[in-house]
Amino acid sequence: MMGTEVRGIQAEEMDVIIVGGGPAGLAAAAELYRKGITKLLIIEREKHLGGILRQCIHDGFGLTRFKEALSGPEYAQRFIDEIKELQIPYITDAAVLDITNDKLVTAATREGMRQWRAKAVILTMGCRERTRGAIGIPGERPAGVFTAGVAQAYMNLYNIMPAKEVVILGSGDIGMIMARRLTLEGAHVQAVIEIQSYPSGLPRNLEQCLNDYHIPLYLSHSVTAIHGKERLTGVTVSQVDENMVPIPGTEKEYSCDTLILSVGLIPENELSLDAGVSLDGRTRGALVDEHFQTGVEGIFAAGNVLHVHDLVDFVSMEAERLAESAAEYLKKGSLERAEIQISTDRNIGYTVPQRISGKRDVTLSLRVRKPFKDCRIAVMQNGVEIAAKKMKKAIPAEMIRLTVSSEKLLPGYDLEVCVK
Repeated sequence: MMGTEVRGIQAEEMDVIIVGGGPAGLAAAAELYRKGITKLLIIEREKHLGGILRQCIHDGFGLTRFKEALSGPEYAQRFIDEIKELQIPYITDAAVLDITNDKLVTAATREGMRQWRAKAVILTMGCRERTRGAIGIPGERPAGVFTAGVAQAYMNLYNIMPAKEVVILGSGDIGMIMARRLTLEGAHVQAVIEIQSYPSGLPRNLEQCLNDYHIPLYLSHSVTAIHGKERLTGVTVSQVDENMVPIPGTEKEYSCDTLILSVGLIPENELSLDAGVSLDGRTRGALVDEHFQTGVEGIFAAGNVLHVHDLVDFVSMEAERLAESAAEYLKKGSLERAEIQISTDRNIGYTVPQRISGKRDVTLSLRVRKPFKDCRIAVMQNGVEIAAKKMKKAIPAEMIRLTVSSEKLLPGYDLEVCVK
């Protein structure tokens, strides 16, 4: 679809439009500016730059990127300060409504509708949380059922205490962090319930947020009913079998006023689809090459909109690598064709990128589908192992990064990533 300019609005010419002012967008903008691409604009729908980091007041950020422990707001502020110091233009409180495949960007801003025609568009919209509707818990629809991120925003941004007696469904990182946060603020977290047979968050959060505060974690369990009319009064928890089907007779009732859901994140890709970008059914993000370029030439994606990361440091570093490629694209007018496809065996959840050119070294980001001990993550081409990484343990919660040298790649043969 070719872009249609809104009548009465003059589209402004830009080299790069960055959609999203979170950690990925900010890192990409700063790196682009350092590469000499100065005619760019960040568009952010919230009132402030920083994205989700503004409400993540716990520490543990920045250990890889800055070699020190920072809180979420401190980490974001490092990049915000750089954006302001470089005088990179940005618009907040602006919602991008449409992106076309010829890179016409339409947004509703405080000044009204605006349009920009860009040479390149960078998608850094982040992700959203899965809700109760997405997982289909039966029962009434009372107040008191929150996603973990909403509960976090209430407490850390608006100083509102949402709960007294709490059950948390899902052992994702935000869920475990909120278990600790609620406990510190005086709520009683009765249990964290996880449908998988293993925790879905990082081991450090399991130790620091649950074990240190004696909060019980029940694996292979799920919430199977919600009770209460106006306000939540309790939930039913059941054990599940290996197919995640509730086992009759294992029901247990919990009396509580709040159920917090930490059941996964979904990359925010509605705008990507508008632009004609093809998505990966496994990551729910764009299909990209080693330059983080999508199937639409000149449209790039990085951060949680591409695939859900476990550490924000990797989000920023990924966005900086994208910026290098976007700057190269703007200077050359094109990038190498990526014709080598990357597939996985049944033990690997996904890889990013999903295709490469084979002309340069590439770092693959991937996750295993289930926990492994004493294993090797191997990259195979034409039956030959061309890269591998030995691991004492590999878990779905932790993203694995593996570098493949271009010197070992054969032209015309696809790759497969597997667990050995």
